[in-house]
Order: sequence, then structure tokens, then C-alpha cells
Amino acid sequence: MSDNEDKKTSPVDNSEGSTGSAHDENAGNSNGNADNAWTEAKEIKHADMLSDKEKNQNDENWQRDVISKLATTALDEQRKARRWGIFFKSLTFVYLGILLIMLLNDWGDDVDIANGKKGGKHAALIEIKGVIADDSVANAVTVISGLKSAFKDKNTSGVILEINSPGGSPVQSGYINDEIIRLRKKYPDIPLYAVITDICASGGYYIAAAADEIYADKASLVGSIGVLMDSFGFVDAMKKLGVERRLITAGEHKGFLDPFSAAKQEDVKHVKGMLANIHKQFIDTVKQGRGDRLKESPDLFSGLIWTGEQGIELGLVDALGSTSFVAREIIGVDSVVDFTQRPNFVNRLVDRLGVGMAKALSTQFGVGAGQVR
Repeated sequence: MSDNEDKKTSPVDNSEGSTGSAHDENAGNSNGNADNAWTEAKEIKHADMLSDKEKNQNDENWQRDVISKLATTALDEQRKARRWGIFFKSLTFVYLGILLIMLLNDWGDDVDIANGKKGGKHAALIEIKGVIADDSVANAVTVISGLKSAFKDKNTSGVILEINSPGGSPVQSGYINDEIIRLRKKYPDIPLYAVITDICASGGYYIAAAADEIYADKASLVGSIGVLMDSFGFVDAMKKLGVERRLITAGEHKGFLDPFSAAKQEDVKHVKGMLANIHKQFIDTVKQGRGDRLKESPDLFSGLIWTGEQGIELGLVDALGSTSFVAREIIGVDSVVDFTQRPNFVNRLVDRLGVGMAKALSTQFGVGAGQVR
């Protein structure tokens, strides 16, 4: 019995032992899993830390890149600004240099253009260039001032009026013509010669007619003995644009030839009569100055122009010759002194900057009164 009992109880003991072994194994596995989980957690934490560091580094790199780009851009802008600064400074120096040259040229007025200085017998030169008008370089006050100085100079053997002008104001031209006649009477021993360069038309010839003799190049343009008054009309353009002209006057014809109103026949007739009167004055002045040298021609006072050679045939020009030719061969001197009165430096600078632009535009586009020339 005891043996059998021992045999029966032994399986129980074995099962308990196996159960204990299983518990031990489970415990060991649990411990191993815990270790693995802890290790994995550490690795994940470490990876997270590395990731955070990388993010921080990336953030720092991005900030550095932005700062670097901003700095580079700022340097580029500074370089560009410096280049533009150098450019504008250079431009300013060039402009000042040009002004200085102009100033020196002004100081150099009234000098001997042949020998470089005044002194001794000479031919006095007065230039008339460009449009003749009260607000241009070729105005009566300036030209007359030069003429007076030339005739008063004790060493002047003769005066040369060098003309290169398409004409201009009949009033300014008349002033100069009258003064030439007066000075020739006051200084009878000093002859005055007109020399035509490129063109001497209209008001330019009005002045030249007062000279003792007129010289020109064979290709010079001479004549245009006539009068014109021009402007523009904007009536149709205003209608298309829907613009209404509101002109209020006191006097029936006060607004005659207004460019924004339709021209009236009686106004046009009046202006033509006025121009005809000025034309007659022009013709009388030319006949008085040229006398019997003028040839009979129906086109002579028609407003046409001719070459210097043709001008000789018509009696408008005496002979072919230049300024130096007249001084040397006609007056008999080698020295030519420039008595041309030019605007001072400040006035020339103001004109260059275009202060008179508005007036020029109004004249060219017919806004305002028409110009007689």
C-alpha cells in the first residue's frame, strides 16, 4: 500500500514540479520581454533625442541660410547703389565741365578770331544766327549793341554782318535795319558788308538790305521776300472729342483767328490786308537798300528763295565771298575781331534748361496769337 501510494503520489509531485518549471520559464520570459521593452524604449527615446537635435540643427541651418542670403542681398544692393552713385557723380562732373567750357567761351567773347587778341586795324564781325525774335539770341537789342561797339572801335576798318537766319520778326528786323542806316550815316568812313552763309531769308534779308554790299556762297539760300502768319485750327478735333469752346469777348473781332473757333471770312480778309501792308514795307526797304541793282522780275517779291548765284543775277547779291574773303580782299585787313554780343552764362544756362519751353510749344502749336514773319 505504501508503495502504491508512493507511486500514486509521485505524478502529483511531478506535475507540481513541471508547473513550477513552467512558472519559472514564464517569469524568465516576462523578465526578458521587460528588458527588451526597456531597451526599445531607450532606443526610441534616443532616436527622438537625435531627431530633436537634427531638427534644432536644421532650424539653425535655415536661420543661417536666411541671414546669409539677407547679408548677400544687402551687399549686392550696396554695390549697385555705389555703382549708380559713381555714375551720377561722373555725369555731374561731365555736366559741370561742359558748363565750365561754356563759361570760358563767354569770357572769350570779343577776341580776335584770326590772331587771338584785339589790337591793330581789323574787320569787326557781328553774327546773326537763328530765328530773329525778341526772345532769341538774334534779337534787336543784342545785335544793335554789337554794331555800336564795332563802329565805335577806333581800329575798325570795316564791319561784317555775318547772317545765317531763316528770318523772324519784321519788327526786330526793322529795328536792326534802321540802326544800320543810322550808323552808316554817323560813321561814313566805315563800310558795312553783309555775308550770307547757309541762308538769309525773309527777316534776315530785311537786315542785309541795309548793307553797302551783300556777299554769299554760290549755294547759299537767299530771298523769301514775303510775310506769313501761321497757326492751327482744332475745331474738328474738338467736335470729335466732345469739347465745347467757351470764348467770351468784349469787341466783335477780339477773338479773331482763335484756333479753337471756326475762322470767319471777314477776319481772314483783315489779316491778309495787314500782311499785305507789312509786305509793302518789306519791299520798300529792299528797294531802298538795293536800288538799281535789283532786276525786274515778277517773282522777286513773291516769297521765293534762290541760290547765291541766282541772287547775283536778280540783284539780291553783289558777289560771291566768305567772311575771311571780305575782310582780306574787300576791307584789306587780315584780322577779324568778333563783336557779337552773346547772352551771359546764367542766361544761357537757363535757356538750355528749357525755361522757355512752354512759350515755344504754344507758338509751334498755334495756341495763342499767330506769329508774323
